[in-house]
Amino acid sequence: MQEVPKGKLREGYTTGSCATAATKAALTALITGESQTESTIYLPIKRFATFHIESCEVTEQRVTASIIKDAGDDPDATHGALIVSTVSWSVEPGIVLDGGVGVGRATKDGLPVPVGEAAINPVPRKMIRETADAVLKEYGISKGIKIVISVPDGEEIAKKTLNGRLGIIGGISILGTRGIVVPFSTAAYKASIIQAISVARASGCEHIAITTGGRSEKCAMKQFPELSEEAFVEMGDFVGFTLKQCKKQGIKSVSMVGMMGKFSKVAMGIMMVHSKSAPIDFHFLAGVASEAGADSALIEEIKNANTASQVGDMMVAHGHLPFFERLCDYCCLSALQEVGTGIVVDTSLYSMKGEFLGKAVRNDIY
Repeated sequence: MQEVPKGKLREGYTTGSCATAATKAALTALITGESQTESTIYLPIKRFATFHIESCEVTEQRVTASIIKDAGDDPDATHGALIVSTVSWSVEPGIVLDGGVGVGRATKDGLPVPVGEAAINPVPRKMIRETADAVLKEYGISKGIKIVISVPDGEEIAKKTLNGRLGIIGGISILGTRGIVVPFSTAAYKASIIQAISVARASGCEHIAITTGGRSEKCAMKQFPELSEEAFVEMGDFVGFTLKQCKKQGIKSVSMVGMMGKFSKVAMGIMMVHSKSAPIDFHFLAGVASEAGADSALIEEIKNANTASQVGDMMVAHGHLPFFERLCDYCCLSALQEVGTGIVVDTSLYSMKGEFLGKAVRNDIY
C-alpha cells in the first residue's frame, strides 16, 4: 500500500465527474464557439465542483475538451488520466452517449450496463445526460448532439484493474456514484470506524448497523428506522475489524447490511472484502444454491456466472429466495466465529437496486 500522506487526506474526483465536466465544457464551446478554460458541475453529493480544462479544441461541428483526473490522495489507477469528451451536432434529435478509445465495453452479463455498450456506469450516464440537457436548454438549443467519452491511456490503465476478468474489454470504466473519490487509507479508515462506534456507544447505542457503503447504508436506514443516526457505521471492506471493535466497545447487537458481492465473501469467512483481496467463489455460491433447492442446470449456470449480483438475479428469477436466507446465515456464522459469543448478529442482503432479498439472525456459533 502506498504511504499515506500526513494530515487530512485530500479528496479527488471520479472519472464520471471528469467526463461530465469535460462534456459541459465541450458542449458550451460548441454552442458559443468560445474555448472553455474551466467547467463547474453539480455533483451527486449535492455540491458544486469546478474543473480546469486541460485543452479545448473548437471547430464548427465538433469540440473536444479534456480534463486530467485528480484522485486526491487516493491510490487510484486512473489518477492523472486524461478524460476526454467530444461533442458534435447530430442530425438525429436527442442526446446520444457512447464510449471511444480507452473506454471499455461490456462483453458479459451481470454488469451495470448491457452487453455491447460502453462501460459508462448508470450514475455517470445520468450526470452527463442531465448536464448536457441543462446546457442545451440554457441556450435554447433543440438540435441533437452526440457525446463520445474517451481515455487515451485507458486500455493500458485497465490492466491494473479487474475489468478484464469482469468482461469489460478495451479500456477502463467511467465510474462514480457520489462524484468524489474518498481517499483510501487503511489506518485512516480504521480510525474512522473506531470513532464512529465510539460515538454510537457514547450516544447510548447498544444496537448498530454496519454497512459496506452509501447504498447499503440507505437500505439499512429504511430497515431500521428506530435506530438513531449515530447507530449507522460504514465499515467499507473492513468487516472483521469492525465486528471486533463492536465486541470490544460493548455493542450488544450488530446488523450487517450489504449486497451480494461483498457478502458472498463474508459468508465464506473472508473478513476483508476489497475487490482485490479475494475473488468471488462461484462454486461456493453454487453449493448454497444447491442447499436452497436449485436444480443441476441452474447450479452450472451459477458456476459460470460473471458477478455475484448476477447469481442473485438468477435466484430471484427462479424463485429460490431461501438461497438468500442461507447466505445470510453463513454470514452470521462467519461473524460469530470471528468475534465469539456474547453478541447478537443479523445479516440482511439487498440487490443493487435496493430490493430486500433475505435475512438471518444468530446469537451463537452453534
